[in-house]
Amino acid sequence: MIKREVVILNRLGLHARPAAQFVKIAASSQSEVWVEKDGSRVNGKSIMGMMLMSAEQGTKILIEINGPDEKETWEKLYELITNRFYEDK
Repeated sequence: MIKREVVILNRLGLHARPAAQFVKIAASSQSEVWVEKDGSRVNGKSIMGMMLMSAEQGTKILIEINGPDEKETWEKLYELITNRFYEDK
């Protein structure tokens, strides 16, 4: 199991497009993906759950991945988040 905290860096936060990108990676994984913010926990494969988190720029989220491809899934999600969902140029 991988359980790590990351900060949402992009200017507009976790709105529809970044949430969809996150879910696309999570959904393609064989592992379970969970995301926590302020005590609320949602399935990282759920677009509605991710959008309802309302994670603005600077928000810390906790990502938990458990399964056969957890390392690869973490690396893809971490790259996506640290590259600001490829939005800020």
